[in-house]
Amino acid sequence: MNIINIALNEFKRNIRDTRTLVFMLAFPIVLMLILGTALSNTFDKSIKIGKINVLYTEKNDNSFSAPFHNFIKEAKRQDIHFSKASKSTNGKLEVTQNHYDAYVEVTDQGIQFYGSERNSVQASMVEGMLTAFTDKYNLITEVAKEKPEQVQAVLASTSSDYVKETSFNADKAPGSMDYYAMAMTTMIALYSAISASSLIRGERRRNTAIRLAIAPINKMEIFLGKILGGIGINFVCILLVMAFSRFVFGANWGSHLGMVVLILFTLVFLAVSFGLGLSYIIKTDQGMQTIVMIVLQLAAFFGGAYFRIDNADGFLRIMMNLSPLTWARDALTKIIYNNDLSAALPAISLNIGIAIVFLMVAIVAFRKREGL
Repeated sequence: MNIINIALNEFKRNIRDTRTLVFMLAFPIVLMLILGTALSNTFDKSIKIGKINVLYTEKNDNSFSAPFHNFIKEAKRQDIHFSKASKSTNGKLEVTQNHYDAYVEVTDQGIQFYGSERNSVQASMVEGMLTAFTDKYNLITEVAKEKPEQVQAVLASTSSDYVKETSFNADKAPGSMDYYAMAMTTMIALYSAISASSLIRGERRRNTAIRLAIAPINKMEIFLGKILGGIGINFVCILLVMAFSRFVFGANWGSHLGMVVLILFTLVFLAVSFGLGLSYIIKTDQGMQTIVMIVLQLAAFFGGAYFRIDNADGFLRIMMNLSPLTWARDALTKIIYNNDLSAALPAISLNIGIAIVFLMVAIVAFRKREGL
């Protein structure tokens, strides 16, 4: 019962601390809004080809001309524009000088295609469409020779959509707001170490440590109550930030909220244990605060809290893997977007394992110390 009372007292004291609440709630939300809005273009994976310009000439009157003009009309709907060259225009030279993406010659023998090497993507698209068109034309021509009555049926069964986009990597990926919702939530969970470093030291600074020491309460009850209170208030702040990002910014937290919350809880546990353990390792308040802030800033930077780091290797990859934000965010991404619940196990194990190490350091130092 004493442990619960101490935990509730710690919880209430932190709620009354306006600066702590502003830092733990307003800070991540504002950063989420700014970074998620300003860097939205960096998360756009779609490739925009834009307008494609094709020069063409028609040599001699042929039966191929009418279907080809129908093809030009259809291509225009897909932002591929055909321009007829004048008699004095050298089509191949126009393509070489990068005035057009491709040049097409239409004769009674078929189509001759010349693509630009500079704009190979656009040229390949035009070439693919022309290949599909000629195959369709040849099919209809052969059917008309053998069974004219079947032409309309063939026309009805063939599509006029000459270009179709299909992704081989169809898995969902977070947008900018989704990414920074995860990044800011995990970052502020790690920042729980700041308040945790003052869980016991704060009592000594406020001169309340002596009164607690002489109270009829076991030292370990005080210790555990303070830890539970610190974890509780920080975890509630994390849940509020998470809820705000979901319902106000529309961030995607997936359908496995229980597992997501569990990862965030273990991250808060890690941060509180780290801050508490460091408060016993480092003797001076100023030195402890400096080291805590340096470690947290490095973890946030290399963990991709402020900007996404892709395809890193060498020293940068090592530093990224040392940041709790990296393994927590990777696990959240796999759970939310790939429904891979097994990805939670490494992150939870690392969080709890490291937390226990720092917690044991704090417990040993706490037991040896007179008073708090």
